[in-house]
Amino acid sequence: MVESVKESNSSNISNKNIKPIVEYKKVHKSFGDVEVLKGLDLNIFPGEKVALIGPSGSGKTTIIRMLMTLEQPTSGEIIVDGKNLWHMEKNGKLVPASEKHLREVRGDIGMVFQHFNLFPHMTILQNCMTAPVQVQKEDKESAKKRSIEMLEKVGLGDKLDNYPNQLSGGQKQRVAMARALVMRPKIMLFDEVTSALDPELVGEVLEVIRDIAKEGEMAMVLVTHEMDFALEVADRVIFLDDGVIAEEGKPSEVLEESNNERLQQFLYRFRS
Repeated sequence: MVESVKESNSSNISNKNIKPIVEYKKVHKSFGDVEVLKGLDLNIFPGEKVALIGPSGSGKTTIIRMLMTLEQPTSGEIIVDGKNLWHMEKNGKLVPASEKHLREVRGDIGMVFQHFNLFPHMTILQNCMTAPVQVQKEDKESAKKRSIEMLEKVGLGDKLDNYPNQLSGGQKQRVAMARALVMRPKIMLFDEVTSALDPELVGEVLEVIRDIAKEGEMAMVLVTHEMDFALEVADRVIFLDDGVIAEEGKPSEVLEESNNERLQQFLYRFRS
């Protein structure tokens, strides 16, 4: 099933008539004197699954945090579904985006964080319902029904009334996924979602992501250190090093066939 999804997405990507759902154009990002991204050019296509790999500090998480409007580019443009994310047109000129514009454009984007970010005082059902009701102004009953569907999808239909402190780390991460899915995003971002989990819980979270990927509808960007998982699920793997794309291609090309010395040094520590 994974292979058939990859073949379908690869066909879309190679079709020049398919427009990217996300475009990074000459994007730079600096924190003080440290330049983390150095002129990033990157397109992500509808339904494509992209794995971002690379050493700490290479810019992986910054890429998706800018897309979620948690970090602002120092320069360059990010286009989401044909709309400029960080700029808007006013009197025929591009000006910095307003909060309203940012909210509207990022409305199609969901993100799952390393550390869950659940509301501890709410049940997991309430955690999932809050954003559709408050942000999308959805009817409570409709939001409740869809939230239950998403929690069942991630295997937590029997935990609706539990609070986060009653769940394992893997269960909390699955709640976070359900909460993001309830918003019906066109693009889902995963920021090293297994890095805060005990090793025995990693598999259950990756299995849920596999199931989401198999559906093939959403574009997915995964910052990950799970190389076998990237090889299995991704349509494309991008290796970032020192703020630039040092290697990219099909998972097998990057993870098994590349002669890039820096990439080989990085991958060495994942080999037994």
